[in-house]
Amino acid sequence: MSFVGGSMKLPAKSVTGDDGHPLFTNSKQTELQKYPKKPTVSPTLAELLMHVDDAQNSPVDHRAVEIGYGCSSLPSSNPFFLCFNNLTYSVKVRKKLGSIPFCGKNSDETESNRINTKILLNEISGEAHEGEIMAVLGASGSGKSTLIDALANRIAKDSLKGTLTLNGEVLESKLLRVISAYVMQDDLLFPMLTVEETLMFSAEFRLPRSLSKSKKKARVQALIDQLGLRSAAKTVIGDEGHRGVSGGERRRVSIGIDIIHDPIVLFLDEPTSGLDSTSAFMVVKVLQRIAQSGSIVIMSIHQPSYRILSLLDRLIFLSHGNTVFAGSPGMLPSFFAEFGHPIPENENKTEFALDLIRELEETPGGTKSLVEFNKSWQARKNQRNGSLMRSNLSLKDAISASISKGKLVSGATNDLNPTASVPIFANPLWIEMMVIAKRSMKNSRRMPELFGIRLGAVVITGIILATMFWKLDNSPKGIQERLGFFAFAMSTTFYTCAEAIPVFLQERYIFMRETAYNAYRRSSYVLAHSLISIPSLVILSMAFAAITFWAVGLAGGLSGFFFFFLTIFASFWAGSSFVTFLSGIVSHVMLGFTVVVAVLAYFLLFSGFFISRNRIPLYWIWFHYISLVKYPYEAVLQNEFDDPMKCFVRGVQMFDNTPLGEVPLSVKLKLLQSMSGVLGVNITGSTCVTTGKDLLVQQGITDINKWNCLWIIIAWGFLFRILFYFTLLLGSKNKRK
Repeated sequence: MSFVGGSMKLPAKSVTGDDGHPLFTNSKQTELQKYPKKPTVSPTLAELLMHVDDAQNSPVDHRAVEIGYGCSSLPSSNPFFLCFNNLTYSVKVRKKLGSIPFCGKNSDETESNRINTKILLNEISGEAHEGEIMAVLGASGSGKSTLIDALANRIAKDSLKGTLTLNGEVLESKLLRVISAYVMQDDLLFPMLTVEETLMFSAEFRLPRSLSKSKKKARVQALIDQLGLRSAAKTVIGDEGHRGVSGGERRRVSIGIDIIHDPIVLFLDEPTSGLDSTSAFMVVKVLQRIAQSGSIVIMSIHQPSYRILSLLDRLIFLSHGNTVFAGSPGMLPSFFAEFGHPIPENENKTEFALDLIRELEETPGGTKSLVEFNKSWQARKNQRNGSLMRSNLSLKDAISASISKGKLVSGATNDLNPTASVPIFANPLWIEMMVIAKRSMKNSRRMPELFGIRLGAVVITGIILATMFWKLDNSPKGIQERLGFFAFAMSTTFYTCAEAIPVFLQERYIFMRETAYNAYRRSSYVLAHSLISIPSLVILSMAFAAITFWAVGLAGGLSGFFFFFLTIFASFWAGSSFVTFLSGIVSHVMLGFTVVVAVLAYFLLFSGFFISRNRIPLYWIWFHYISLVKYPYEAVLQNEFDDPMKCFVRGVQMFDNTPLGEVPLSVKLKLLQSMSGVLGVNITGSTCVTTGKDLLVQQGITDINKWNCLWIIIAWGFLFRILFYFTLLLGSKNKRK
């Protein structure tokens, strides 16, 4: 089709699709413009993917109508019409200090001189239509990814200037998250899941519970076949330590997990990166079919091949955040010919354009001349073509029509309210928890060495402690040895929890990608991981308690063992929760280990073992009460010594650990007789001098009983899990500032 004198002229021959059927004819044009109440049902993604085998041979006919630069106002036959006007984004960059400022110079002025403003996007405008692919091109650092982030609501609203509308209505971020998907440039996948499992878990997250398991599997199988992943379907993704799929296959999996729910708007950051030319063409061909099924596809691409260029409908070339061209691929020759640099015949148009832009960037004036020429060229084009296009459907009508055609599989309904036409999440919280737990356990089972190493560390530590403190007696020396055993045992439970640091740090960006577009709730993630951690903590606690309790000779019998086990379990729970919370704050594994080791050392210092509570200075007493080691340490001490019938120091034993401990027994008995006469109390060699209660008083353990200590430890664990949730809520916005 073309525009003559500002009016639309259709070609006499109808435009055909890849399957040979006409997409529309002259007789149907009026129908399309009016958009009937019962539109022809377009195939969904699964159906489209069934026909991708003809990708390399099917003809391509560009149907993008070039109307102008910016947003349109004439009716369009396409229900969805995304418009962005004057998008501007800048960041402040601090200058490197070249010298020390002169004395007496105004400090505010000096500070302002140290900060530069770098413009990443400078008044970028454009439009994207349903059924078309818009590609953003430019050299590295030109602003391609920044523009995609701006359109995908991945830049903070306060930092981004300009407007973004869908069908003429301002596009709210809440609605955009529901109707769109974003494919990142990096491949963020679980390494020990197979390709099929990865896509199936994505389907379970993004497709509603109303779809049967068989339909979800069929959708996944269709996606596997048409992305060319059938031979790798049962292969794990892999990482540096595990051999898995190839780089190209990994990239296709990354795309597959984000398009499985058939979004209305699809953003992709360099989807062909890392693929060979044939695979890249196949991927873009699939994207074209997704667009023709009723989606707006916006992607950045570094340097498309000639075949890929034939699939693109609209192009935006960027240079240092400025638009140097915006239009269809067919307009490139005339544009650069008017600019004075005609494109030679038989040369790739985009390669020529990118090379010319690079050459201009290296000149003193940069691409300023090309930017200004583009503005004047766009103004002349707008003047020739008259008013601009817009969709003749309101946003709510367009969404309802799209849902009726099978789009927005993730729980869509036919409500006319655009913000209520689709739910925020495809599944209820408990379904999300089940899927997250299932995925995590499957990933963990593929790496049993992680839990095995932790269990081995606990067992070896327990054996060492059991043999070191074998069958302690009730003498004064035995008391000191018991105190040492309890302090070391309780602190060890916390230190062995440090292995949980890398768990979330490795999943952080996967979590951010999945939650950015409402695959599941953050609360589901926290609850699921809290629940699945309990069985492993029970095993660790039982192993440690069983090895040490009877070997050391601790008191209390079976009930004492049960409480000792509960205290160990609560310590593991609190320690694991604390480390999980820290992993949500720190961003590097080594930094996390450093912080954990330092903080746990402080907790042990203020636990009451090295210095009793009564002797801690008042200005440090607050740290004693927030020490995680304090409460399990005091709980097991009370479990051991809180027995009024048990004596720990008798008559002559009071001289142990003193210079008088070496004198003969007869001398000690005479000393006891002398002391009895002075004190007026009969003290014999077997008289009980110190009970367990006395020992607890000496240690300053008098304010909280053992069961309250246990509940406090468990409460600490829940508190850190709640804090972890808030760190995810506040720290995983996945937006540029």
